[in-house]
Amino acid sequence: MWQIRPGLESVKSYYVPDVAWPVKLDANERAEALPPAVQAGIAERLAAVAANRYPEIGQHSLKKALAAGLGLEPENIVLGNGSSEVLAAICRVFGGVGRKIVYPHPSFSMYKIYCLLADSEPLTVELDAGFALSPEKVFTTALKEQAGLIILCNPNNPTGGAMATEAVEYIVAGARCPVVVDEAYGEFAGKSVLPLLGKYPNLIVARTFSKAYGLAAARVGYAAAGREIIAAVGKVLLPYHINAFSLAAAETVWGMRDEFAPGIARTVAERERVAAALREMPIEVFPSATNFLLLRSARAKELSDYLASQGVGVRDFSAAPALAGCLRVTVGTVSENDVFLAATGKFIRGEV
Repeated sequence: MWQIRPGLESVKSYYVPDVAWPVKLDANERAEALPPAVQAGIAERLAAVAANRYPEIGQHSLKKALAAGLGLEPENIVLGNGSSEVLAAICRVFGGVGRKIVYPHPSFSMYKIYCLLADSEPLTVELDAGFALSPEKVFTTALKEQAGLIILCNPNNPTGGAMATEAVEYIVAGARCPVVVDEAYGEFAGKSVLPLLGKYPNLIVARTFSKAYGLAAARVGYAAAGREIIAAVGKVLLPYHINAFSLAAAETVWGMRDEFAPGIARTVAERERVAAALREMPIEVFPSATNFLLLRSARAKELSDYLASQGVGVRDFSAAPALAGCLRVTVGTVSENDVFLAATGKFIRGEV
């Protein structure tokens, strides 16, 4: 009788409800459509893609463009089917049987799955009551447990907070293993640890086109690091793992990334407006450097259900012990945010 691989039965599949909400604030996507000029540029590039041919196996064109923009060499870049594929590959490279991977908790739920699929032992460092991460705890845990890898989500999902660059550098400088900093939301924070790459050979920075650049449908991400690390990560990725259409779209977006600056600024301004309005209700809202807000309410599940009845989808984490009473709300357009705030205000005032 056939058997599945031992241990796989304990791995939970990543799942979120696939609901077409009229006001979709549950997935941390870019709320606005791509800038018209970018849409036109992508359409032109896609029209020239030869669908009958395999994509460029070395992905040289996009790597060169990224490297030029980041002040690196193409050999310092590895691409992935979203940054998720890159992070999973990094876990396979530095994890393995008997090896431990350290990361914060609560943080991105897929980190645990990446660890388990890499036959590694996941070790979490708990955030404090305000969802801040202690660099000292991360450093000492990794050192004590002889970790093979440290993962830092900065800014952190789903809590929204960001560590200071100095705090990240403290961990990287002292760690005896590679440290990957997942900067999926870095554009909204306005800062990055990419400038530290030349100083620390154990640093890896992962980024994505899915959030600030609005290419969630295309699934393109990348990591930047020293050549030896990038070469090792490349060994565990399948050939042709990113399709030609996604590569063309990502290269177009990267070349026109300045077009996204106004949208990013609008999102940041809306984030602060929505946070201020929620605090006036009053609802507890945690500081955020992302395109979403984490809020906490004693009636979070009821609020989530009411918002759903009004066509507003948010991410309900209230049943998770580490996030008890918490909801995560994506920053939408002005009109979407107004609908969310109006519905939330009615609920809080007891008018429903």
